[in-house]
Amino acid sequence: MPASFTRRAALAILLAATPALAWAFPDKPVTLVIPFAAGGSTDVVGRIVAERMSQDLGQQVVVENVGGAGGSLGAGQVARAEPDGYTVLMGTVATHALNPLILKQKPYDPIEDFEPVSLLVIVPNVLAVNPELPVTTVQELIDLAKKEPGTLAYASSGNGTPLHLSGELFKFMAGVDIQHVPYKGSGPALTDVLGNQVPIIFD
Repeated sequence: MPASFTRRAALAILLAATPALAWAFPDKPVTLVIPFAAGGSTDVVGRIVAERMSQDLGQQVVVENVGGAGGSLGAGQVARAEPDGYTVLMGTVATHALNPLILKQKPYDPIEDFEPVSLLVIVPNVLAVNPELPVTTVQELIDLAKKEPGTLAYASSGNGTPLHLSGELFKFMAGVDIQHVPYKGSGPALTDVLGNQVPIIFD
């Protein structure tokens, strides 16, 4: 496998498309929607950001996890929210680059329905396995997958997410048959990998 097999996911804060605010802001709690289940990298970063936003704004920032459909459920909820600045999305590559390209029914316009606020972090994707899987290197994993085609499975944060596409790219480049098990976020996916319900994860 080439050493350059690394995909990165950018996380950004976005608002529902908002006209100029003509009043003291904020005068009530702000909701930060994280479009994946609790426990994953988007959730972890989002909660750190929410805490700091609360300190800087002097107002509570409430985290709401809305997982499902590769992040499009949460993003769609923010797109439909009142455009008053009180509903904020923890956007990702999945919500604003991939979903608009691969979803047949698009619940939002990634450009027209949002106002970007800030790029937060860039995180690498990684391949990990449960320690009970008898491999210690990527090559050993490939060899096992070729020896037992179709019997191994990998978890991802959902269909169409960068982690899902990383898994499919790995399969293509390695020439192996590994089943995909999508979750509503990398948090529950990681839980099942730790419990050995699924032996492999791209996260």
